[in-house]
Order: sequence, then structure tokens, then C-alpha cells
Amino acid sequence: MEPITTVLDLRELARRRVPRAFFEYADRGAYDELTLRDNRAALEAIRLRQRVMVDVDRRSLATTLAGQSVSMPLAIGPTGLTGLQCGSGEIHGARAAAKAGIPFCLSTMSICSLEQVRAAVDAPFWFQIYVMRDRGFARELIQRAAAAQCPALMLTVDLTVQGQRHREIKNGLTVPPKLTLRNLLDIAGKPRWAWSVLRAPSRSFGNLEGCIRGADSLTTLAQWIADQFDPTLNWRDLEWIRASWPGKLIVKGILDAEDARLAADAGIDAIVVSNHGGRQLDGAPASVHMLPRIVDAVGDRTEVLFDGGILSGQSLLKGLALGARGGLIGKAFLYGLGAMGEAGVTRTLEIIRKELDVSMALTGQTDVRAVNRDILLRADGSPW
Repeated sequence: MEPITTVLDLRELARRRVPRAFFEYADRGAYDELTLRDNRAALEAIRLRQRVMVDVDRRSLATTLAGQSVSMPLAIGPTGLTGLQCGSGEIHGARAAAKAGIPFCLSTMSICSLEQVRAAVDAPFWFQIYVMRDRGFARELIQRAAAAQCPALMLTVDLTVQGQRHREIKNGLTVPPKLTLRNLLDIAGKPRWAWSVLRAPSRSFGNLEGCIRGADSLTTLAQWIADQFDPTLNWRDLEWIRASWPGKLIVKGILDAEDARLAADAGIDAIVVSNHGGRQLDGAPASVHMLPRIVDAVGDRTEVLFDGGILSGQSLLKGLALGARGGLIGKAFLYGLGAMGEAGVTRTLEIIRKELDVSMALTGQTDVRAVNRDILLRADGSPW
């Protein structure tokens, strides 16, 4: 095997090792995938300002995210069905993040449950919540996160109604995997994946199993979400969520300056500028295009993070320069996980860390907390 030098190398390896339905769940987006492509293209269009003859011998990537000290301004964002990219995937991700000194956020739609992941790792992790129609169960999930000593709760607000993802329908994505002749042949050619999933502690929605009707049945994921997720979620719900949660509260899915101001008015500790990785509203702008407007709108009233298209340290650096405190990765994490399990996640984080460090040096930066828009240029080389 050729040396793995980029996150896209890990993507190619994951594509070969993970059954198509699950790889494409992680890799693809909604409808025509315009926003999915724009997330990456928008970051690629930003240029970095090369500086020379600056003493950059001592560099620091350390900062804080949601009040937590981190070794670099990056977190592993919440991803559904992680344990079906690789068996025990959530545990592998949490362990790799802890070793790297960054946060890991567990999804409500994880395969391994909160309790299974907490029992398998030394460090507590963040927890992401979707609000179900059964608000009592949502409160119970929050209580379980508190019992697991999660320091931050991340409320995702942009999936109350699901955007259609054509590949999920065409692939007949179900949880647990439904064996058909087509996917049986696919799985048969991926024994490493099959063995890891068979050995894992869970193969269904671990946080929901036995608690929510249909969570362990062979319905399609899209049908289940349409039946269970609550489209009445609104800003007033922050009151009971805040009252139920003792730690830091993060709102993920902000893509408009007015929504960002409302979140800041509500006293949210941090927001994530996000279009759900291009998996919800197709035609929505790239996250990085909205990032500077949102940063300007909230000022220092709340911390701003971003996701969408971060596949390298250079793309992370560009978001930091536009005012984000840090970035979240989803696809990059899942590519590493699908490629090589925990070792692949570690490799993803190593690649991004090294690229960020080198790019800081070549732009004359020594402290990640001091990076600003001065290091950016437009595609034609003109000032940002």
C-alpha cells in the first residue's frame, strides 16, 4: 500500500473497505449535492498569504473549545451510524480524540450507546442531541449525558425535517443492515468490516434501542427520522433544555446571522456554523461563506465553531482566519475510521495537525489563537 499522506488517501481506502451503503451514507449529500460540493470548493478558493523572514521556530496550536483545553482547534463532530463504518466506531473515535487531546462528540444516532462508549474510554466526551417528538425521552437522554459526565451538550437544530439523500434510498439503507442479495455480495467481499461489526457491542441505534418505537426495526433511516424527529422545535425549547442540562450548551446548524444573534441572545455557550455537511438544504451556502458574517454578528457574545469541508489543515486554518475558534470534522473522521479503525482516525488527526502547523509557519504565524484575516488572499491574490 502506498503511504497515506492525505485525508483523501484514507477516503479511497475506506471506499474499498466499507460496504457501499454505509460508505455513501458518510460520503454523499442531499438532492443534487450542490452544497456538499460548495463546502469544499469555497475553502479551496481561499488563498493563503505566504510570509518569509519571520521567526516561527516556536509555534503553539493549543487553545480552548467550549471551555475545554485542547491541543489544537479541532473536534470530532457528531456522526450518525459511526459504528457501521467500523465496528465499535464510536469507541475508536473517542479513544483517538482523547489521545490527540481534542473533543469527541457522540451522536444521538450512534450505534454504540452513551453508556457503552463511556465504559470503554477514560475521558468524558461531548454528546449531541436531536429532540424527538417524545420530549420525555429527550430529557432522559440529557440526564444520561449528565450521568456520563459529558462536559458539553450539542443541540443539532437543522434536521427537524430530513433533506432527501438519493443514495440512501437507492442503496436501501437500513439499521441494522438488512441482508439482500446485492449487499450480501458487497459485505462478503469486505471480511475485515464484517468481523469488526460482528464483534461490536451494538449494531443498532444504541441510545434508542428499547426506548423508542421502531428504533431497532428494519425500516429505512429516512422513514424513521420522518416519524420520530420533532419539526416543532423552536427557540423556546432552549429554556427546558438549559434547565435540564448543567454543562456547556452548543447549538449546531446555524447558517444565518439573525439565527446566530438569537442564539447569542439566548446565552448559548457556542454555536457551530454548519449546513449539515451538505446533507440537508441543498442550495444553502457553504459554511465558510457564512462564517465571517456570523462572527461579525455575534462578536464576543458566544464562541463560534464551524464545519463543512474540512479535509486538511489548510482548510481548518482558513476557517480560523475568518474568526472561528475551531472546526469540527465529520467526513474526514469517518474516512479514517472506515479505512483503518482507530489507527485511521489517529492518522486523520495527525495529517490535519501537521498541515495546520506547517501552514501556520509558512504564513508567519506562531499562535493559533492569534490567526486572523490578514493571512488570507482572494483567488487572484488580492487582499481579503
